[in-house]
Amino acid sequence: MFSESDFDRLRQIMEESPEKQELLQRLLDSHQMTISAISHEIRNPLTLIYSNLQLISSQHPDISGYKQWNQLMQDVEYTNSLLEELSAYNNSCRLNPSPIDASSFFRAIALSFAVSISNAGIEFTSRITPGLPEVHCDTVKMRQALLNLLQNARDGALQQDARKAKIRLEVFESGQSSHLPPSIYVKVIDNGCGIPPEHMEHIFQPFVTYKSGGTGLGLAITERIARSHGGSLSASSVPGELTVFTLTFPIQNHG
Repeated sequence: MFSESDFDRLRQIMEESPEKQELLQRLLDSHQMTISAISHEIRNPLTLIYSNLQLISSQHPDISGYKQWNQLMQDVEYTNSLLEELSAYNNSCRLNPSPIDASSFFRAIALSFAVSISNAGIEFTSRITPGLPEVHCDTVKMRQALLNLLQNARDGALQQDARKAKIRLEVFESGQSSHLPPSIYVKVIDNGCGIPPEHMEHIFQPFVTYKSGGTGLGLAITERIARSHGGSLSASSVPGELTVFTLTFPIQNHG
C-alpha cells in the first residue's frame, strides 16, 4: 500500500504535465481498485464464517462458555471492522460534493452525538456559529470525519474520571481578516487521557494505533477526507489534561 508521502509525491509529479497526470491517475485508480477487490474477496468468506459461528452458538448455547469462543468471535468482528475501515480509507479521496448549510449540518451531527452519549456520563457542549456560509462538501465523508473525532474524544474522556469527562465541539468561520482564505474551523476538545508527545507525529499514519482494539485507520481516514476537501487536520495535546483536534476546510472549495 502507498504511504501518504507516496501519494503526495505522486500528486506533485502529476502536476508536471498532462501526460504524467493521465498515466499516474490510471496507476492510482488501479491501486484503489486492487485494494477494493481484495477487501471484497476477504469479506465474503468472512461473512460466511461469522454466520456459521452464530449458527453453532444458537444450536449449542453451552459453547459460549468456552474461553476461546469469545476470543474467536472478537477476532472475527475485529477483522470485519478492519476490512470496513480499509475500504473507507481507500475511498476517502473520492468525493461527491454538494452545497450544504454548514450551521445546520454541524448542529445535526452535534445533536446525534449528544444522544449517543446521553447515558455515558460525559458533559458534552457545542458552540456552532449561526449563519455560517453555504459550503460544498461530501456530506457523508465529512460526517464520518467529524464523528471519528468525536468518538475518539469520547474514548479518551472515558479513560478519566467519568464524573469529570468533558467534550466540546466548536465550529466557526475564520480567515476573513487575515492573509488566509476564509475557512470553516471545526474543533473537538476533550479532557481525557491525551496523546504523549512521542506519539503525535505518527497519529495520522495508517495502521498506527495506541488504543486497545483500534485498527489505526480512523484518524488516517479523517485526515485524508480533510485534505481531499482542500483542508487539513491537526492535533495538540497535554497528556492527562487536554486534547484538541482541528479540522479545517476552505469555504470557496467547490469540489
